[in-house]
Amino acid sequence: MTTLPKCPSCSSAYTYEDGALYVCPECGNEWPQAEAESAETDSVVRDAFGNVLQDGDSVTVIKDLKIKGSSSVVKVGTKVRNIRLVDGDHDIDCKIDGIGAMQLKSEYVKKA
Repeated sequence: MTTLPKCPSCSSAYTYEDGALYVCPECGNEWPQAEAESAETDSVVRDAFGNVLQDGDSVTVIKDLKIKGSSSVVKVGTKVRNIRLVDGDHDIDCKIDGIGAMQLKSEYVKKA
């Protein structure tokens, strides 16, 4: 059984093949199968300055980040160790001392 890629527009898992295209039934997006295969191999996460991030790296927050649903803030200069890269809008999964488990966007961190 082959696994089909998620939709690049809406991240839906319900894509299907239609000839040489992948189709998303939720948003109607269509894209060529060859493009989807090259996108999977090119998924590189970069920090705000263009440095390539990998699992286990340490990063520093470059902007105050408000935590949704809380009055807490992640301050500029907060160091985060041992990050894990995940797929999605927030592509860094980590634990921050004093706050706990969070997901961050790579555009708000720099590699330490």
